[in-house]
Amino acid sequence: MADLAKRFMDDYAPDHLKPSTARLYRKILDKRILPRFGKRRVADIGRADAAALHHEMRAVPGHANRTLGVLSRMLTMAEVWEMRPEGVNPCRFVRKYPERKRERFLSDDEYRRLGAALRDAEREGFASPEAVAAIRLLMLTGCRSGEILSLRWEHVDLDRGELRLPDSKTGAKIVHLGEPAVAVLRGIQRSEDSPWVLPGQKPGAHLAFLHGPWYRILERSGIENLRIHDLRHSFASGGLLVGEGLPMIGKLLGHNKVQTTARYAHLANDPVKSAANRIATRIADVAG
Repeated sequence: MADLAKRFMDDYAPDHLKPSTARLYRKILDKRILPRFGKRRVADIGRADAAALHHEMRAVPGHANRTLGVLSRMLTMAEVWEMRPEGVNPCRFVRKYPERKRERFLSDDEYRRLGAALRDAEREGFASPEAVAAIRLLMLTGCRSGEILSLRWEHVDLDRGELRLPDSKTGAKIVHLGEPAVAVLRGIQRSEDSPWVLPGQKPGAHLAFLHGPWYRILERSGIENLRIHDLRHSFASGGLLVGEGLPMIGKLLGHNKVQTTARYAHLANDPVKSAANRIATRIADVAG
């Protein structure tokens, strides 16, 4: 299995996986799959082995399902490379755990508190300027964190207000920037020695992680149960609240599938509900 994993990452991953996906696969292989199966013969891995690995990770169903997916794809390639009999992938009938889609959106009050905490971080220095800028850009663009952290100046066009990303989860895309996002980018001091918009501490590297400063900023703001990715969801919900339709939201977020944007459909009625509440409240106030 160790030999199969090496061939899989050397021969399959470069042509079929995005770099970020390949890194995730490598992490899953090193942490979950190879410690358990690395010394086993490829042909000896059976359904009971796959099911047991999946079951042991049941406390984290998302990770369990992704681990099963990596193992399945690798064993499928083992069949292609004639290292296993065809059509006997042991992961095939292992049922994945249901994953509940988590939706969390910032309220106006939480946005105010988050903004105040970011200003405190700038003033007091408990988060780096790069981290503060990254969080602001995530708030104002709806981008994924990897798209902002790995952003190069060559992909930024401030005059046109665009980010031209050569690669993302859905392929190459253009991110259209509002004026506040452009202002954040204009306020970032460029380093002559780095191509990155947000350089990291290591020479030649970009800012890699936001979790430390993110949790410090959340603690200062008093906001609970908020992930960095929820800023993307909040950007989408904010678009609906100002009257943009789902197709436009999907275009701004770079969705390729209508179904992906449709998860926000229930929010489209929020402005209508708000109007109904204002009208009913006025009538009730007058009627007594």
